[in-house]
Amino acid sequence: MADVQPFCAVHYAHASPSVVAPPYDVVSDDERERLLARDPHNVAHLTMAPDAREAGRLYREWLDMGVLVREDRPAIWVLEQDVIGMAGAPQQRRGIVASLRAEPYERRVVVPHERTHAEPIASRLRLLRAVRSQLEPLFFLYEGEAPVQAPDVPPDLEAAGTRLWRVEHAPAVPTFFADLQVLIADGHHRYETALAYAAEHSLPGDSRVMAVLVSTGDPGLEILATHRVFTGRPDLDPGGEPCANLADGLARLAAEPWSHAAAIAYRHGVATLLRGRPGELDVELVGGFGLDGISYTVDLPEAVALVDRGDADCALLVRPTRIADVFERARRGEVMPPKTTYFHPKLTSGLLFHPLDD
Repeated sequence: MADVQPFCAVHYAHASPSVVAPPYDVVSDDERERLLARDPHNVAHLTMAPDAREAGRLYREWLDMGVLVREDRPAIWVLEQDVIGMAGAPQQRRGIVASLRAEPYERRVVVPHERTHAEPIASRLRLLRAVRSQLEPLFFLYEGEAPVQAPDVPPDLEAAGTRLWRVEHAPAVPTFFADLQVLIADGHHRYETALAYAAEHSLPGDSRVMAVLVSTGDPGLEILATHRVFTGRPDLDPGGEPCANLADGLARLAAEPWSHAAAIAYRHGVATLLRGRPGELDVELVGGFGLDGISYTVDLPEAVALVDRGDADCALLVRPTRIADVFERARRGEVMPPKTTYFHPKLTSGLLFHPLDD
């Protein structure tokens, strides 16, 4: 099944909060400008470069200057990332960073759960061709207990609440994953970019991605609900059962059984409870109202405030999609609506890079 191997990582000679960033696809324009100004070597200069060729030039320049260094022996990395849970309690999400062979979906080794779009893949492919290195980790899930743990020593790399331990001898890791199927949690566009890149090249190293692999049983693994907000849709009236107020509606939504979909429609200060078909997910229920005028937010108060201010016509509030449901649908080969999942927190970009010129 999954081909997971150690790799010779590239990383900053001096990792620090000033050089790391969130994944490129969750960074706003304003935040991008702040990241670029923070440090001339911030990873955003690579991951969000307007010109892919310039990103490739910078990456090689940073290697030549010693800003980036390359390990001379392959290793697995154990990752620990600080998480503030929904209840506000601090905890850690743990994973393994390794090199994963990108397999076409039809082989059912790596399974997706969300639809992709051509333009982001084309953009990422131009960047990958220019840099010839995986600049950001992709997030995958697997079932079972982690086959390797962090050593009881200080981390080798640390920044922005993420710690990494280099483990050079971990033969149990490739063996463990050889029997497993893995699910793409975050990074569908970048995974399909890797498949496109591999189709253009013939060397074994050209088909690899940098994977953060997290167990579905990890206590720090959390999915946030992604609410739908509609503008330019004044006639959108989802119907549903009237609720006394929004608080009553949210309480009723939380009490609904998972055997069927449910959501709260909030418009004109009025909340109604929607119920879907047995076996349907909340995101599939609200997906029936189309994509015209839609935006997404994990911030429930923001969704409500947009409607209250008149900046939006309707908000459809959903429950977090359960990880077991995501895996089940993916195994059946079903692709779910956009923004079905929002794994929290996002991975940190800039701590490790995976060169493809082995």
